[in-house]
Amino acid sequence: MTEALLAQAYLALGGNVGNSRAILDRAVTLLCDGKDVRLTARSSEYLTPPWGFKYQSPFINLCIAVETSLSPRELLDHAQGVELQLGRDRAHEKRWGPRTADIDIIAYGELEVTELGLTLPHPRLFERAFVLLPLAEIAPDRVIAGRKVRDALADVDTAGIERLLPFPGM
Repeated sequence: MTEALLAQAYLALGGNVGNSRAILDRAVTLLCDGKDVRLTARSSEYLTPPWGFKYQSPFINLCIAVETSLSPRELLDHAQGVELQLGRDRAHEKRWGPRTADIDIIAYGELEVTELGLTLPHPRLFERAFVLLPLAEIAPDRVIAGRKVRDALADVDTAGIERLLPFPGM
């Protein structure tokens, strides 16, 4: 692969079932094979209140930046395959409910996509402090849908979100 064929993408990961920190660490490893998807940046992990369905455990959230040779649809399929490997069962879960791993593509290059099951940039990005806070850590000046990430973060309530210390050895 030549560098010209690689796209930069940002993904948000979260989970609140099981040992979420270990599960999300495994998700990053499974996602970023170094061939089709190469990790270029990883945020800290954040303990965040649940969003959508409030009566559940807090989530662990983080964002990553990757370079990929996969198309947006292929990257989505890859991410959903990783979710499945980590125990997520989309067919039997409550929307915005508990899950082992949730992986969303936030942005893929400058592309705007509206297809069945795939909208880029992510349609609820600017509503979600649990995505904007870790994303601003790794890409504060990135412009998505005409807005700088750091500016979008300033417009959301980050109350209750706690940056976690890294595991020893990380």
